[in-house]
Amino acid sequence: MNEGHAAPRAARLRRLRRDFYDRSVHDVARELVGCVIRHGETAGRVVETESYHMEEPACHAFAGVTERTRTLFGPPGCAYVYRSYGIHALLNAVAEEQGVGAAVLIRALEPVAGVEVMRERRGLERLEDLCSGPGKLTQALGIGLSLNGSSLVDGPIEVLAREPGAREPAVVVGERIGITKAVDLPWRF
Repeated sequence: MNEGHAAPRAARLRRLRRDFYDRSVHDVARELVGCVIRHGETAGRVVETESYHMEEPACHAFAGVTERTRTLFGPPGCAYVYRSYGIHALLNAVAEEQGVGAAVLIRALEPVAGVEVMRERRGLERLEDLCSGPGKLTQALGIGLSLNGSSLVDGPIEVLAREPGAREPAVVVGERIGITKAVDLPWRF
């Protein structure tokens, strides 16, 4: 994608408000597809998400409130960033009302701005490889554990609405991947 054209469009988009996140985690996951996530000079359009809810064992909140999961039970519209397998930081958007442990994992992005910075951070050239997984996209966007608990409404990670008048993305629903519990739930978008 040509950075020169995508970056100005991303600059015109409006940030999602807290009420966007203050509803069913599944609705939030579905409607994040097509939105843009921007951190610093890098940005990507969301192409894949998964929803997680405290009612099922694949969700970190299933164990209740702990030091690690505290953010999941916090106000909607916060970033839940955690380390996966001791290697990758993963970005999630906390959803539903405060006290309910639910979040949307951002699984993949289509790069739209800051591609050269992403290539440098990832040590890769192919555009398709830069943000094609949840650990890859956080590395490409420079999102680390220090951003856990930060606001997506007015913090350093921006989640921008789809362009006004843009065609509604065709969303395919499937089972979540990379987990061993509750794998049969169709919560991947």
